[in-house]
Amino acid sequence: MKNTDYDFESVIDRHNTNCVKWDYFDDELPMWVADMDFKVAPAIENAVLKRAMHPIYGYTIVSDELFESYINWWDRRYGFKMYREDMLYSIGVMPSISSMIRCLTDIGDGILIQSPVYHVFYHVIEENNRKVVENELVYENGRYNIDFDDLDKKLSKVKMMIVCNPHNPIGKIWSREELAKIGYLCSKYDVILVSDEIHCDLTDPDIRYNPFEISSGYEKAVTCLSPSKSFNIAGFKSSIVHTKNTELFEKIRTQLHIDNSDSCNVFAASAVIAAYNESEEWLNQLKEVLFENKQIVKEYLEKELPVIKLVDCDATYLLWLDCSALNAPSKVLSEFLRTNHGLFLSAGIDFGQNGDNFLRMNIACPQILLKDGLERLKAGITALSYINNGL
Repeated sequence: MKNTDYDFESVIDRHNTNCVKWDYFDDELPMWVADMDFKVAPAIENAVLKRAMHPIYGYTIVSDELFESYINWWDRRYGFKMYREDMLYSIGVMPSISSMIRCLTDIGDGILIQSPVYHVFYHVIEENNRKVVENELVYENGRYNIDFDDLDKKLSKVKMMIVCNPHNPIGKIWSREELAKIGYLCSKYDVILVSDEIHCDLTDPDIRYNPFEISSGYEKAVTCLSPSKSFNIAGFKSSIVHTKNTELFEKIRTQLHIDNSDSCNVFAASAVIAAYNESEEWLNQLKEVLFENKQIVKEYLEKELPVIKLVDCDATYLLWLDCSALNAPSKVLSEFLRTNHGLFLSAGIDFGQNGDNFLRMNIACPQILLKDGLERLKAGITALSYINNGL
């Protein structure tokens, strides 16, 4: 591993901490849910400990300092200038999207997503009694692209579109041109655009993502932002919603309040401010570590397990593995690896029907765990091949 100023090598025992990743299921090596097995940045730990030293943990206001930390971060890193009057606090990106579905669409309306995509998009649409409309991404020569002809047709039938930017699980950064074209088509059909940009900081080194709002200029756009993935603080339940559209803003503000999603966790403000104001270098070095981990996976698959192909990606710590040569359903692959080798990878079918030839692997972990996971993957695929061939 490259030299860093922070500890990205220690294996932290997360058992018995009510950890979804390590305590919810009895798996030896979980590499599925999207959080990291790295220590948080020291500034975040210190800020939380300092707040914890005060012995009263009552109701907490959302301070101007918290909003300023977002504003300065996106301006400095991405040239996305936000203003306080266009921002709303929320306990999370998915609660925000759920609230927006309820206040900006009606029961039975169609909501468009681009599959394969984060599986919770399906749940939040269907559980709010709306209809999922899919614009399936086109997979050719190891890369994904948007079928804009299909998108044009489908947008005429929906009230809202949800963009994943960068895209989970394929790890693609949408270009400014692609986002501008999406904005144009949404404008053509008067469709509300919600952009989930939770993975935006986790790009390969020296690569930036493109914020939807400044790429498209679309007036009916809403952006959801959070430090939870970038700084491994999902447990603090903190995010913001940004839109310059005053009509949408007021509807969303009211709905977040109705849903009790606009209150702040007592530790969240301290963690978020420390992340954006004091932990930038930690994130920069994290990105180097994640990129190195990605290269380890790529080289391992090419040398030891060429039957599985790594889909090219520029963002997130979630790798999309093309297992189509195995000719087996992703649920079968995932369950076989869990049951027989203690390795939990996400089945591609969870992200849409067109994801069924894939597995998703979380590589945000020390290299000793990553290499263990790769060895388990190889052993499992080798064993499954023997079984299928009757050997």
